[in-house]
Amino acid sequence: MSGLLVAMTVFAWWGGRAAGPLLVVDVVAGVLSWVLTPLTLRRSVVVTGVLTVLAAVSPAATPPATIGALQVAWRRRFPVAIAVAAAGVVAHAVQGLWRPGGEMPYGWWLVLMTVGYGALLGWGAWAQARAALVRSLRERARRAEAEQGRRVAEARMLERRRIAWEMHDVLAHRLSLLATFAGAMEYRPDASPEKLSHAAGVVRDGVHQALEELRDVISLLRDDDPKDGDGDRPQPVLADVPRLVEESRGAGTEVLLREAVDVPAEAPPAVARTAYRVVQEGLTNARKHAVGQLVRVDLRGGPGAGLEIDVRNALAAEFAAPGWSGGAGLVGLTERVHLAGGRLDHETVDGEFRLHASIPWPA
Repeated sequence: MSGLLVAMTVFAWWGGRAAGPLLVVDVVAGVLSWVLTPLTLRRSVVVTGVLTVLAAVSPAATPPATIGALQVAWRRRFPVAIAVAAAGVVAHAVQGLWRPGGEMPYGWWLVLMTVGYGALLGWGAWAQARAALVRSLRERARRAEAEQGRRVAEARMLERRRIAWEMHDVLAHRLSLLATFAGAMEYRPDASPEKLSHAAGVVRDGVHQALEELRDVISLLRDDDPKDGDGDRPQPVLADVPRLVEESRGAGTEVLLREAVDVPAEAPPAVARTAYRVVQEGLTNARKHAVGQLVRVDLRGGPGAGLEIDVRNALAAEFAAPGWSGGAGLVGLTERVHLAGGRLDHETVDGEFRLHASIPWPA
């Protein structure tokens, strides 16, 4: 392309004129500039400088010099492009002084060259701005994609933690029941065969259920894309609290349940599930640390008023946490209640352990 422009320029300049020494200069300058033009892609400033010098000598180098100036305007900083454009204007001013051609006055020639190089500067600046905008948009898209990936990973992690809390509560409750029945079988070998058989059956069923729940935990840890919730496992509701209390009574714990809950419709799943886990953890702790003591469970509240859960039990005169007690139940329960927007308090006052939770219940 540049060779064609050089040839057209030489032909237009010498058309109808007698050949002379300047024709040789134009041919040499044209061939040299044609050879140098591709190098502007790698060394735009240096090569354009050489082409600009050739343009001051011969009009045959004008097209390659302007191409080089455009490359500089595209690729280099704006001050460098201005310097190269100014050098181009000066070179053509020199060319117009000693190689005047055509009917165009010298002043208009300078104006034309200045406007031409100014247009090249503007084109290059626009191209750089557009390239910068495209890079910025690509970077923003890349960061948005990375942020989305981070959010997905974080959501998966939080979901895994939530399910792990569910599994901890269920397993802790189940294993505490098993420990109670196993302890009864150990300390009451003189019990009737019917009671021992019943206790053994409860232990056997509880072990099977615990194994199933443990398989769920292992499956959760192996799965890279966990399902929402607990898969097909039904989630607990407030109506399941009496059944939970009956399980504890069956294990030998005396439980007094008082419900004053206005339930025109079932509580939202998050509220019901959190309330159920609070009662479950309270009963589990009572079996661990207050064997044989009365446990009082109070539920009250309703839509708009929130749900209040209060679990109290007297502590045994002398007790020690059993070896299978991990001590993390109340920590996880506190986080669970906080995630539901509520508040959990637990304290020991006058030999009595008190667990109180307040959970918002939208109207």
